[in-house]
Amino acid sequence: MVYSTRLVATLALLGAVLLWGSSFVFMKVAVNILHPFIVVCGRMVIAACLLLLFSKRFRHVEYKAGDWKWFLIMALLEPCLYFVFEAYALQNTSASQAGMVTAMLPLMVTVGAWIFLQERVGKRTIAGFVLCVSGVVWLSLAALADKHAPHPLFGNTLEFLAMVCASGYMVIMKFLSRRYNALFIITAQAVIGSLFFLPLLLLPQVHFPHTLAWEAIWAVLYLGAVVTIGGYGLYNYGNSCLPASQASIFVNLIPVVAIFFGWLLLGETLTFSQYAASGIVLAGVCLSQSNA
Repeated sequence: MVYSTRLVATLALLGAVLLWGSSFVFMKVAVNILHPFIVVCGRMVIAACLLLLFSKRFRHVEYKAGDWKWFLIMALLEPCLYFVFEAYALQNTSASQAGMVTAMLPLMVTVGAWIFLQERVGKRTIAGFVLCVSGVVWLSLAALADKHAPHPLFGNTLEFLAMVCASGYMVIMKFLSRRYNALFIITAQAVIGSLFFLPLLLLPQVHFPHTLAWEAIWAVLYLGAVVTIGGYGLYNYGNSCLPASQASIFVNLIPVVAIFFGWLLLGETLTFSQYAASGIVLAGVCLSQSNA
């Protein structure tokens, strides 16, 4: 692989992780004010409307018969089911702890890529995974329970289910990226996600507030316009240039980013131990990317 291509792909993945790590905080702000379905639907509709502005670029996309089912399964896994689980998870656990659970994702993706994509896994990648998981375990043990996590076990379980969905999405997206560009894939996700969540707004348990707090409005706008488009766009590009098992290792940085933004914006506790554990996670990512 050309060095410049790998460098750009790495920078794109780092940008995606930064946006995704910040999304836990903004999602938690939004679901504390609005029903989770309203938040996720708003996020998807905003992203779809913005992405469809580039629809003229899709004229040269060569659709292959039968791929509709892969796009449908991919979008149902993420954003649909993924965001349902994550939105409810963040009503029960802190942004920092939810971010920690995401470190399980690369292990799931590696197994999936090995089984379905026949990707080889190098020793450095395995060592990097072990180091990352060790750091995340330390992060979890160092986490302090507070008012931001009323039901952390239940919330973390829901976040784990979200990671199961995300792992399936990443494997399928890697398969589709061989045929379609990142912009087309993310647009398909946003459109299908919007069509999935819009009918859910009619459920009787979904209540629209009489007045909207500005922090909720800005949070949903940020999630839709910046995180969804920027995060998925950058990740899809990076993932198309690197093996899925290597690209997914960057997800291990999300706990670090989530903890930082949780501390900075929500006042969630960040201890010295968590700083040290974050350094171990970072070291694992670097190790896995060195001639993996």
